[in-house]
Amino acid sequence: MAYTTIDNPAGEYFNIVLWTGNGSNRDITGVGFEPNFTWIKQRNGTFSHVLGNSISGDNKFLVSSSEDAEGTDSDKFRTFVSDGFQVGTHNGVNGTSNTYVGWSWKETATAGFDIVGYTGNGSARTISHSLSAVPSMMIVKSRSSANKPWGIYHHKNTSAPATDFLSLNNTNATADSSAFWNDTAPTSSVFSVGTSNDVNENGTTYIAYLFAEKQGYSKFGSYTGNGSADGPFTYTGFKPAIVICKKTSSTGDWELYDNKRNGFNGGNVRVYPNANDAPSGTGRLSLLSNGFKITNSSGNLNGSGNSFIYMAFAESPFTSSTGTPVTAR
Repeated sequence: MAYTTIDNPAGEYFNIVLWTGNGSNRDITGVGFEPNFTWIKQRNGTFSHVLGNSISGDNKFLVSSSEDAEGTDSDKFRTFVSDGFQVGTHNGVNGTSNTYVGWSWKETATAGFDIVGYTGNGSARTISHSLSAVPSMMIVKSRSSANKPWGIYHHKNTSAPATDFLSLNNTNATADSSAFWNDTAPTSSVFSVGTSNDVNENGTTYIAYLFAEKQGYSKFGSYTGNGSADGPFTYTGFKPAIVICKKTSSTGDWELYDNKRNGFNGGNVRVYPNANDAPSGTGRLSLLSNGFKITNSSGNLNGSGNSFIYMAFAESPFTSSTGTPVTAR
C-alpha cells in the first residue's frame, strides 16, 4: 500500500493559529476552513479561555475553566468565517499587543467530530449523534444554567468508563456516578445521559462535543506514569499537533501542549484548560514523529503508578493512496 502525507491536514479538519491583538473587531484567518468549534486562550496573560461553537451561534461563548452558563458578548467570540473566525475587542481575545492562540475543529464524521445540542428532560435517555462511529471521548456542558461542571467521558478512563466521569473545569480525579452516562457506553448512533443535572436537567440546554478516533489523525488513549524524568513514550501513529492530558487516578490539572507556541518542539509550553494561568513551563512533554514522550517527573503529568488519559490530533496525518488515514510505522 502506498502512503502519502497531507501537506496541510489542518486545512481540512483541525488547525492552530496565532495572532497579536489589535483592539478592533477582526477576522482571524489562516485556519484553512470554516470551523465549527474554536477554543481561544490569551498567551501572555490570565484572561479566561473562550470557546465558541456553531450550534450556539454568534457572540456566544463558554469558558473551559468555569461552571458558568453560556455568555453573550460581541466583544469576545463573534462568529465563524470561511477561513477562520471573528473576534471582538476584549482583552481576552484581541487586546492591543497581546498574543493569542486559537485551536479550531471542523465538524464532520470523516474526521470523527460531531457537535450535538439537546435539551434535558431529567430522565435517563439516549441522544442521537452523527459520527457513524463509537465516540472515544465526549465533552458535555450546560449552556443555559450555571453551576454545572463540564462532564467528560473518555473510553480509556478506568476499565468501566461508562460508569465514571471527569470534569474539564477542575482538578478532580475520576468519579463514579451512574447519573452521568447512565452506566451505558455510547454506540455508533447514540450516547446516553443519566439523571444528573450536570448533563440532563429538565429544561436546561446542553452542548456535547463528540470525538471518534481516526487512524492516523486522532488518538484517545491512556498511559501510566513512572515518576522519572525519562518518562513514558506514548505511540499515537503520527506526530501530534496538540496533546491534552489529565491524571485520572488522583487530583491534577488538565495540561494542553501544541506545536505552535514555542518554536522548536513547542510541546514544552503548557496551558491549563481548568485554569486561566498564562501558558508557562518547560521540559515536560516532547512531540515526536509517531507519538509523545514525557520528559519530566512531575506528578501532574507523570506520577509514578498514576493513570492518565489523553487526546491527540496529528500535525500531518498519514493517508493511503486511496485517502484513508493510516498510522506511522
